[in-house]
Amino acid sequence: MNLREIASGLRFPEGPVAMPDGSVVLVEIERGCLTRVLPDGAKQVVAQLGGGPNGAAIGPDGRAYVCNNGGFRWVDDETGLRPVLQADDYSGGRIERVDLLTGAFETLYAASDQAPLRGPNDLVFDRHGGFYFTDLGKGRLRELDRGAVYYARADGSLIREVAFPMLTPNGVGLSPDGGTLYVAETEPARLWAFDLAGPGEIRRQPWPSPHGGRLVTGSANYQRFDSLAVDRAGNICVATLVHGGISIITPDGASVRHVPMPERWVTNICFGGADLRTAFITLSSTGRLVACEWEEAGTPLAYLNA
Repeated sequence: MNLREIASGLRFPEGPVAMPDGSVVLVEIERGCLTRVLPDGAKQVVAQLGGGPNGAAIGPDGRAYVCNNGGFRWVDDETGLRPVLQADDYSGGRIERVDLLTGAFETLYAASDQAPLRGPNDLVFDRHGGFYFTDLGKGRLRELDRGAVYYARADGSLIREVAFPMLTPNGVGLSPDGGTLYVAETEPARLWAFDLAGPGEIRRQPWPSPHGGRLVTGSANYQRFDSLAVDRAGNICVATLVHGGISIITPDGASVRHVPMPERWVTNICFGGADLRTAFITLSSTGRLVACEWEEAGTPLAYLNA
């Protein structure tokens, strides 16, 4: 696979969104900002959000919706830059809405119908004006929050808990037909599927499912799952940490293939280009955005590729 480097010098990039004009909007978690990367590699800060912007998506109003985890502590050594534990100046989890033209932003949600948001991580829009997002929670020296999946409307009128409890839920995506929600858990490297009955409603699997989801696959190796994207064939492409690369998983979990990348902290993938055959991948500890031609086109995203 021929990787080409689009940009370097980013401070733990995540949440890439391939825009129609050829640029890529992404977050830099350690810098606390939303950044636009131009096709020639030039970087423009769109908004200085603070905390820990972690994931981004384009909503029905054309603005960027950002999961902000409130901030991490960081280690920067010979292995690269990486997050560890909750920041000492943790500012609280929230969903923010950003005007891409002016950089103006606002907090849309800071709590759900059940609890304050702790560490929102990734989000995906459906075609009904709402979005699903994961709250991974935060880790402290001897404590780890229980995570959840939420559904919220882009106009700020509703937020509700969809699945709880989960162990570090991270990547989230929808099947091509919009009928299945996929969620990757980081620490156990598990991928779950939730069958949807309607916007923000799941058909719950019975006990012993801990939260109503179906287990698609789990890993027998020490690796960790991060964010994900779904291709047009329905495969779930999960960014994989430690065993750095992209894990391509069929919807039934029968096949799991690993596409290696040249670093351990591979955090996200999105699809762009005229036919959505270009994969943009964040190599976060080394601060790079890379691209390559992918074996399958990506699933079009609501309000972006439709």
